[in-house]
Amino acid sequence: MERLQKVLAHAGVASRRKAEELILQGKVKVNGKVITELGTKVSNSDTVEVEGVKLEKEQKVYYLLYKPRGVISAVSDDKGRKTVTDLLPLHIKERVYPVGRLDYETSGLLLLTNDGDFSYALTHPKFKVDKTYVARVKGIPLKEQLRPLERGIVLEDGKTAPAKVKLLSGERKTNKAIVEITIHEGKNRQVRRMFDAIGFPVQKLKRERFGFLTLHGLNAGDWRELTTHEIKQLRVLAETGKIGN
Repeated sequence: MERLQKVLAHAGVASRRKAEELILQGKVKVNGKVITELGTKVSNSDTVEVEGVKLEKEQKVYYLLYKPRGVISAVSDDKGRKTVTDLLPLHIKERVYPVGRLDYETSGLLLLTNDGDFSYALTHPKFKVDKTYVARVKGIPLKEQLRPLERGIVLEDGKTAPAKVKLLSGERKTNKAIVEITIHEGKNRQVRRMFDAIGFPVQKLKRERFGFLTLHGLNAGDWRELTTHEIKQLRVLAETGKIGN
């Protein structure tokens, strides 16, 4: 017996948190009965429906995508813009969704999966999985001006956790700099808002690393499956903060 929201997450319907919302909204049935209690447990013999569609257990899949700029980190878009799932080949039948988000104008490393527990473990701030970005900013910040980011900076939705920040280069002729920043949170447009807060707006942003994963060998729009070993390593990283053997 497993909790209903966990079963929905494992089946790739949504993350566990979103699955809980579906249950509370009365959109889930078990054996023909609407269920609205989060503690409900079900077995393999139970019939589960979500919004009238019978739940079919999917094989869990895990992909790494080099998201280009101008693509939405979602499975659909009401404005008709290209989404990250549009970049995957048609033979992938599983209902995958992005692990966290990169905004429309941000490129870089994005994971997609139908494993809700895996997604939750990699995106919740308490698990502290590092994400590293490279930003081109307007202006050339001094070390002292970057220090607030290292201490944590107050945004409208709360104070950020301390970040690791490194000035990679600066060009006085164009008044631009390249800065590397590592965070483990995922607030909306967080990196852009952090640099705005210290007066150095981001002109271009790319996520280079997610934990130990990189974009090595990929061009914008390319994707690959994660290896079994990488999936295991990510689980260990999320649980312990360290990469296992």
